[in-house]
Formats: sequence, C-alpha cells, structure tokens
Amino acid sequence: MEHRTPLILIVDDEPLNARILESMLRRSGFATLTAHNGPQARELAALHPVDLILLDVMMPGETGYLTCQLLKETPQIADIPVIFISALTDTESRVHGLECGGVDFISKPFEKAEVLARVKVHLRLRLTYRALIEAQAQRLGQLQAAQQSLLVRPEDLPEARFGVHFAPVLEAGGDIYDVLPTGVGVFDYIVADVSGHDLGAGFLTSALTALLRQNVNAATAPEESLAMTNRVLTRILTNGAHATLAMARVNRTQNSIHLVSAGHPPPVLARQDGSMELVPAEGDILGVFDTALWTPQEIAVQPGDRIFLYTDGLVEGFGDPPITRDQGIALLWAAIRSTASMPIAATVEAVHEYIAARKGPAEDDSVLLGIEV
Repeated sequence: MEHRTPLILIVDDEPLNARILESMLRRSGFATLTAHNGPQARELAALHPVDLILLDVMMPGETGYLTCQLLKETPQIADIPVIFISALTDTESRVHGLECGGVDFISKPFEKAEVLARVKVHLRLRLTYRALIEAQAQRLGQLQAAQQSLLVRPEDLPEARFGVHFAPVLEAGGDIYDVLPTGVGVFDYIVADVSGHDLGAGFLTSALTALLRQNVNAATAPEESLAMTNRVLTRILTNGAHATLAMARVNRTQNSIHLVSAGHPPPVLARQDGSMELVPAEGDILGVFDTALWTPQEIAVQPGDRIFLYTDGLVEGFGDPPITRDQGIALLWAAIRSTASMPIAATVEAVHEYIAARKGPAEDDSVLLGIEV
C-alpha cells in the first residue's frame, strides 16, 4: 500500500484562521492545502490526493454544509472525510453537519490539542479502511472456492420465503445469487452478473459472493456495502471486466424493501392486489469506477407482495429471431401475473419454464430470484 505524508485540505474564508491551522498541522508533520471557498476546495480536492478536509461552516456565498454535500456528490472525491470547523455548538447544527456527510466537529476558537487529536483519529480510520480494502483484495485474489458450494437453497432458509432458478451455461457461470439474514425479520437478497462467460468469470463470481458476505451486515446500508465491495473489485477486475447487481433488503417487520441497483435490469414488483410495476434504481456498475454512486429506492410493501430479481440472460435472447430486453421483460411480466396464485418456489419454476419455452435454447447464464414479503 502507498506510504506518503497525509495531505489535509483547509477550507476557511478567514486567512488568519487558515494560517493558524496550516501552521499547527505542518509543525505536526502533515502536508496542507488551503482554499478560501467551496468551489476552490472541490477543485483542489479533485486535483490532489487529499486525505482529510477541515471545512469552515460559515462562509459567504456557499456555506460549508453545501460544500460538503457537493463534495459527497462527486464520485472521485466523495470518500474524503470532512471535519467541520464552526463557532456553532448547538446540537441542531452538529447534527445537520453529520447529515451533510461530515464525520466530526471542531469548535471555534480551536485548541491545538483538540485539532490534532481529531485529525489523527480520522486519518487512522481512513488508513485502516484502505488497509482493509487491500487485505480483502489480496485474499480474494487467491480465492478458489467452488461456486456451487456458496449457493443458498430455499430449504436452507425457509424463513426467507424465496424461490430461485439458477441456470449457468457453463459448469461455473457468470451469474450469482445470495440470500443473507441481516436482522430479525430482515434479509438481503442479491442477484449479480459478472461480465464474461468462461471459467474466469466463474472464478470471479465466487470471489464476488465471498466479498459480499464479508461486507453485508445489519449495521451497514446496502449502498455502503456496495461501496466497499466496489473498491475491492476495482483492484481485482481487469481488461474491462465488471459486474451488475441488484440488492433488495426486505424488512418484514417494517414492511419495507430497500433496493439498490448497480446497472442491473429493474426488478418486478407484484402486489397482492394484482398491480405490478418495474422498480428501476439508478447506480454505477461494479468494478470500473473507484468511487461509484447508487440511488436507493425505498418501497412500502405488504405481506404477500412479491419482488423478482433476475439477470439479463433470463430476458434476452440472441436466436432467430432475437428477443430484446423489453420483449423479455414483457414475457416475464405475463408469466408472473399468470402464476400469482402459486407458492413462491413454484412460481419461480413456472415463470422460468414459460420464458424458456418462448426463447429456445439457453445462450447465457440466468438467475430468477422470487421473494415473498
């Protein structure tokens, strides 16, 4: 892993405050950059390998809160930790700063000992985070576990209420699925498609499965788990290899689904009242951009509602005539509607058979994962 002097970006419209911070940080062995407004800060952060940002809250024009929000919306710099510096000490101001993406607060007038202590804590956390990513990348580079041994069957987790049809074209395919219990009445359901359809892709799907199991947990939002997973994948995927993924966190206690998609086909939501809808969610594919972004969807559901995750091999065909994705999704929609009265496992099998009969021989790996709330 790279070893260099930590670089701290100071953002303050008061030159005196900036010089004081710059002096104390440099005397402690840190490198610094200084900006006097938000736009300048974002420009410097994009041009230099900044490890930490000290950001004044009260600045003319663009406040520190807005600057932080805009930093977090810029993929290549979104992961830089931000510590707010402010004379505001009320709880509401501090909470607002954390909601904007900040990790800590330093009160004005600042004390040298407090500034250095907080800076060192967050630099250590950032270093630990990077080291964890590198360690996971090294372990996954040696992973040779068989893909089939990692698959969860409905009978293994009956309380998860799912059915699945997994059809790899080769013995080790490029598609995967997983079901992970992450809380009382809470399960994460994952379907992914790794580019490529050879044994190399099969190896990577095993690696992706293991990586997701390391990073998915009850304390971490699905999009945060994907961020950690993506950072490792960018280090082990080469030659344009990537993965798409859909992840649904189903909370049966709160009757909700938290959906995240990384460039994946939109799930189909079938409600008990007979209504159906596609649920698109925007997000970058995995393994290409070092810092990617996803926009989660929160869906209110009721017991008995169903959501179906799938890979493009289920809904696309390259025969004569070819089947476009839109045509395949129309087939999927019709099949789900016609099998709504069946148990979820039977529905999944019937839907797959319905589509396969109209597509002809399989040309690509496919997964269909049906979940009942």
